[in-house]
Amino acid sequence: MRQPTRWLATALAVVLGLAVATTTRDAAVADSPYQRGPDPTPASVAATRGPFATTQATVPAGNGFNGGYVYYPTDTSQGTWGAVAIVPGYSALFANEEAWMGPWLASFGFVVIGIETNSRTDGADARATQLLAALDYLTRTSPIRNRVDANRLGVMGHSAGGAGTLLAALRRPTLKAAVGLAPGTPGNNLNMSTTQVPTMLLSGQNDGTVTPSYVQGIYNTLPAGVEHAWAELAGNDHLSFTRPNATEMRLLIPWLKTFLDNDTRYTQFLCPLADSTGVSRYNATCPLVPPDGPTAPPTSTPPTTGTPTTPPPSGAPCTATYRTVNAWSGGFQGEVTVTAGTAAINGWTVRWEQNNGQSISQVWSGTLSTSGSTATVRNVSYNGSLAAGAATSFGFLSSGTPATTSPTCASP
Repeated sequence: MRQPTRWLATALAVVLGLAVATTTRDAAVADSPYQRGPDPTPASVAATRGPFATTQATVPAGNGFNGGYVYYPTDTSQGTWGAVAIVPGYSALFANEEAWMGPWLASFGFVVIGIETNSRTDGADARATQLLAALDYLTRTSPIRNRVDANRLGVMGHSAGGAGTLLAALRRPTLKAAVGLAPGTPGNNLNMSTTQVPTMLLSGQNDGTVTPSYVQGIYNTLPAGVEHAWAELAGNDHLSFTRPNATEMRLLIPWLKTFLDNDTRYTQFLCPLADSTGVSRYNATCPLVPPDGPTAPPTSTPPTTGTPTTPPPSGAPCTATYRTVNAWSGGFQGEVTVTAGTAAINGWTVRWEQNNGQSISQVWSGTLSTSGSTATVRNVSYNGSLAAGAATSFGFLSSGTPATTSPTCASP
C-alpha cells in the first residue's frame, strides 16, 4: 500500500502544482491585456527572431518626413500592437544603418516605422519633429493604422537621432518609452529633468563621438520619479549601433516589452541584469514598473488626415477643436484638431486666448506665434492642404493649468 499511496501523493502534488502554475500564469496575463507571445526565457530574448511572422512595406514621402519603411507582425488574432518609430543619425539613412532592426523587433510583437529624414543634415530638433509626425501618420492615416494601439507608442534613434528621440519624449509626455542610442547633439548637453517618459540610454565603451562621460551627463539629469536605465556596451564604438548588435537587442527588447506592452515578465532580464556579457556598465531604477499599468483601448479613432470626417457648419472654411491630452503639476499637453469645411482649403490658422498662467513652450505639426495672451498656430508645409471634411491636428506643451479653450480657425 505504501507505493500506491506515494504515487497518489505525487500525482496530487503535480496536479496541484499545475493548477497553481496555471492560475499564476493566467493572473500574470490578466495583469496586462497587451502581453504578446509565450513566456520569455534567456534564450528567447537573445534570439535574432521572435515568435511572430512579419512583413514590411515602403512608406511614401510626405506626412512630415521623407518616407521610410514599416515592419509589423502578420498575426491579426492578437489585437493591436505597440509601436516604435526609429530615426537615423546625422547624414545617415535608415535604410543603410537601422533597417536590420525592423524585422527583428517586429518579430517580437511590435510595429516598427523607420523613417528617412527630410534632409540628411537635419538636426536633433527636426528629427524629433519627424519622429512624432511618423507616429501620427502610423496611427492615423497609414494602411495599417488599425493594427496599432495609439496609446502605446515609443521613439528611438541613433546619434543626432538619439538626441531627437529624447527631445521628442520631452515634447510628447504620453509616449510610453524612449531609447537613445549613443544620443548626442553637437555642443549641447541634453537636460532630461522634466521628462515623463521611461528612458533607456545605450552607449559604446569606445565611442569617441558620444563619449561615456557625455552620456552619463544626460543620464544624471533623468528624474528619479521616472524609470530609466543606462547600459554601456563593452568594446562598442559610435557606429556599433548601425550594425546588427545582439547585445543591444537583448537589452532593448525587454525594455520595449515592459513599457510598451506593460509586460512585467521581461523585467527579470533587466532587474538585475540577467546577462552582463558584452556590458561594461549598467544602471537602472529597478524594479522598473510601468507607470500607468494596463489601460483600456481607445473608445474612438483619432482624426484621420486627408480622410473625410464630419464637416464644420456650412459656410465655415474650417473649425478647430481642442482637447487636453495629459496634465501634470505646472503644465499640460494639448491637441487641436483642424477640420476643413465643405470645400478644400490650402492653409489654415488657429487662434485662442491663453489664460490660467498658460505659456506655450513647444508646438509640433504647426508654427506658433504669440501676441500678448493670443496664441496663433499656422499649418506647416505638409498639413495645410485638406480636402473637404478632412482633418489634421497639431500638439503643444504649455505651462499653467488646462482650461476651457475655444479656438477659432481661418483659411489661410
